[in-house]
Amino acid sequence: MGSLSIWHWLIVLAVVLLVFGTKKLRNLGSDLGGAVKGFKEGIKEAGSEQVDGDKSANKAKTIDVEAKEKT
Repeated sequence: MGSLSIWHWLIVLAVVLLVFGTKKLRNLGSDLGGAVKGFKEGIKEAGSEQVDGDKSANKAKTIDVEAKEKT
């Protein structure tokens, strides 16, 4: 099976446009873009919560150590 040339891909693109239409493809693209944007925001929020959680855990350990040393 040989590789496909640019002309094959252009014919496939034309068939897809005829079957689905530009409106459906535009909606699909916008939905996909929104999903990727939401995923990136979720990852960023999870990363910042994890960093904040690590900082508070380190502070709690420091307080416990100081309390044990004083008693």
